[in-house]
Amino acid sequence: MSIINIRSNNFRNFLLLCGIFTSLLYPITDILAGNLYKGYSFNEQAVSELFAIGAPTSRIVVPLLTLCSIFLLAFAIGVWLSSNKRSMHILAVMLGGNAINSLILWNFFPMHMRGDQKTFTDIMHTILAINPFVLLSIIFGIFIYRNWFRFYSIITVLLQVIPAIIAFSFVPLFIANKPTPWLGFTERISQYGYQLWLLVLAILLIQKQSDKKLHSKQVL
Repeated sequence: MSIINIRSNNFRNFLLLCGIFTSLLYPITDILAGNLYKGYSFNEQAVSELFAIGAPTSRIVVPLLTLCSIFLLAFAIGVWLSSNKRSMHILAVMLGGNAINSLILWNFFPMHMRGDQKTFTDIMHTILAINPFVLLSIIFGIFIYRNWFRFYSIITVLLQVIPAIIAFSFVPLFIANKPTPWLGFTERISQYGYQLWLLVLAILLIQKQSDKKLHSKQVL
């Protein structure tokens, strides 16, 4: 194997490792910021409130979540390079779309804090927060393999849809500045479920690349 191929494989493996980085950095950021935000409730408050306009943790959360999205974009490129299958390329595009959508959300359209007057940025925040690329990436993940990962992806889809519907049902209460019990809990079931799915996908792809490398050595 030439030096160029070795470097290419190492670069691709690093990109796939970024899938692990992004899946871990998101919950770490959420837990860290939630504990630094005095009076914050993981059960009743949304993740978006951690980087809302005027939130004391926004200066920490925005850079970390931006890095999280950059890792996800790198992972998307790694997914594209890991296979010539059309389904994998479509999955990579969905992952990249999620990363770009999130980068815009974190940096340009944070929401206002509870009780503050809502403006155009809050409307855009709600639209971007829907982020169809999350669900679409998992759906396309169903068609990648015909093993246990397919059933795991189906379960993850359910973990996305049901809690997300419940979480968005709290939006009118949030706008009215009323209590939103279980908003944070239901949202995090959906968010953490996706991060776990990314982690499993990254490990699976890294393992497959390792198996290919071992097989090529045995052939030589």
